[in-house]
Amino acid sequence: MTDLTRLTISQARTKLRAKEISAVELTDAYLDAIDGANGALNAYVAVTHDKARDMAKASDARLASGQGGALEGIPLGVKDLFATQGVHTQACSHVLDGFKPAYESTVTANLWTDGAVMLGKLNMDEFAMGSSNETSYYGPVKNPWRAKGSQADYVPGGSSGGSAAAVAAFLCAGATATDTGGSIRQPAAFTGTVGLKPTYGRCSRWGIISYASSLDQAGPIARDVRDAAILLKSMASVDEKDTTSVDHPVPDYEAALGQSLKGLKVGIPREYRVEGMPQEVESLWQQGIAWLKDAGAEIIDVSLPHTKYALPTYYIISPAEASSNLARYDGVRYGLRVPGKDIAEMYENTRAAGFGDEVKRRVLMGTFVLSAGYYDAYYVRAQKVRTLIKKDFDEAFAAGVDVLLTPSTPSAAFGLGGHDQDENPIKMYLNDIFTVTVNMAGLPGISVPAGLDAKGLPLGLQLIGRPFEEETLLRTAHVVEQAAGGFQPEKWW
Repeated sequence: MTDLTRLTISQARTKLRAKEISAVELTDAYLDAIDGANGALNAYVAVTHDKARDMAKASDARLASGQGGALEGIPLGVKDLFATQGVHTQACSHVLDGFKPAYESTVTANLWTDGAVMLGKLNMDEFAMGSSNETSYYGPVKNPWRAKGSQADYVPGGSSGGSAAAVAAFLCAGATATDTGGSIRQPAAFTGTVGLKPTYGRCSRWGIISYASSLDQAGPIARDVRDAAILLKSMASVDEKDTTSVDHPVPDYEAALGQSLKGLKVGIPREYRVEGMPQEVESLWQQGIAWLKDAGAEIIDVSLPHTKYALPTYYIISPAEASSNLARYDGVRYGLRVPGKDIAEMYENTRAAGFGDEVKRRVLMGTFVLSAGYYDAYYVRAQKVRTLIKKDFDEAFAAGVDVLLTPSTPSAAFGLGGHDQDENPIKMYLNDIFTVTVNMAGLPGISVPAGLDAKGLPLGLQLIGRPFEEETLLRTAHVVEQAAGGFQPEKWW
């Protein structure tokens, strides 16, 4: 019998509905895989064995009665940023020690309503602040990919590194993730998986631990484009508990796959050719252009002139919002509490002990740019530049462009400990150079595995779409995926 964990969501869905396999069998296969591999990869910070088996048994009962939902019996991993009722939810931070919420996030509630099975909570950069999954309180995640002939460990990207690594290593059929400046697309590119960041407001943010509220958006990481489409259909919804969620019909994204690209206009932004970008990334980009042209798309050069300001603007706005959002972690109501001689000292001691270095760095930056003497000079100016960045995209779309094609990242995955975040945080921040603009403008973006570098590590291509036109994005990504072929790491764990 084939390894059940190698089935895609669409393949497993077919077999479950045909009663060729049971949800319990599928779930047990994943739990066994997690138990065997997690010691090496550190992708999960909590595994919910009993809950998963109970959910799988309930799925089998519904399938037997012909009442199965869209994801009935499909085992998923959940990023530790999503509130899961009665289950470890700590944003991989010491400051939330022992926190188990009494409520469920809207996105995960949607998945469970459609019959999905929860395998556990996935590792991530603390409070989603990082590009390598090395800032987690629970230690770094290791990328399932290794360079040819090497035993060296690589980062899986961040902040959704656990989600990407678990999907790539067949430790879940798919995973929830979040993207504030590239935290779905960058780890997807580093692990040879598909990462979809939907339009801002497409998925509810309710019950997701906040980093930067005007930028955060939930989305799936999956093995292929079809699975990403299936997951987004269940994750997306309007939600009265989240005033930023948009009441927009949720289409059948899967139905868009396989449709012709004839007449589709693909924009190539010239500003994404950054200094020092490896030739193999440029070559892959050209290959992607050729694939889309062969599929009938029209290629158009476009200019997004404010791109060069995106990274500094992002690193003013996101820490400012984080400074505000993280003020609630004070040791009073939940999580870690470190005593002090009075309440002020308790706050200070708790936050000093509870937050890691990168979180402290961003809270301090955010507090600085919001302070009275610097608010206009930094924060207000950054918001004005953000408007200009969005205007660049609006003008490109107004000129007839349907999607934009860019690299996902400026390089393949780097070695674990390869960028010292404390010594040179700017170098780490540069990993987000191709992805932050999408969050600033609230647009949908997807990373598709498109090739391997000289070391045999995966590289991704990114597609950026119009607001709420994820169908066009998925249709185009499917063509790239079909042309590029599949990529899987050699098992070492």
